[in-house]
Amino acid sequence: MRWFGGSKRKEVWEEDLHSPIGDIEAAEKIRSICRSAADSAERVGVRGDRTTTTKRRDKKAERDGERYHLALRAAMAVAMKISDDLMRDAAVREIVDLCLKASDVNTAQTLFGAIQAAAIRDMVLSDHPALQGLEASVQSSGP
Repeated sequence: MRWFGGSKRKEVWEEDLHSPIGDIEAAEKIRSICRSAADSAERVGVRGDRTTTTKRRDKKAERDGERYHLALRAAMAVAMKISDDLMRDAAVREIVDLCLKASDVNTAQTLFGAIQAAAIRDMVLSDHPALQGLEASVQSSGP
C-alpha cells in the first residue's frame, strides 16, 4: 500500500534471489509466495461469477488477477528448480492450493497430474475432492 507518495511495496515473488538456493529454501520461497498471493487468489475466485461491476471494482479485480498470475508464474519457476522429487511434489501441492483458491481448475489439474508421490496426491485429494476424477485417469494411464 502506498501512503503519502511512498514507493510501491515489493512483492515476495519480485525479490531477487542473491545466490543459488537449495531445495529447502526453494520450497520455503514457494510457500511464502502462495501465502502472500492467497488473498488475491480468493478474490479472483469469488469475482469470477459477478456480472455487476463498477470501474473501481474492475480495477481492483484486474490488480488481483495480475497479482495472482505473477505469483503463480514465479512459484512454478521456482518449483522447476527443485531437484528432490518429494520436496518438489510438496511445493507443487502449495501451488495447486493457490490455483483452487482462484478457481483456476485447469491449471490445478495440470499441476496435480505432475505430483508423483502417492501420499501427497492423497492429501491433495482429501483437501480437494473435485480433483478425484483426474486421479482415476492418471492411475489408469500410469506405469
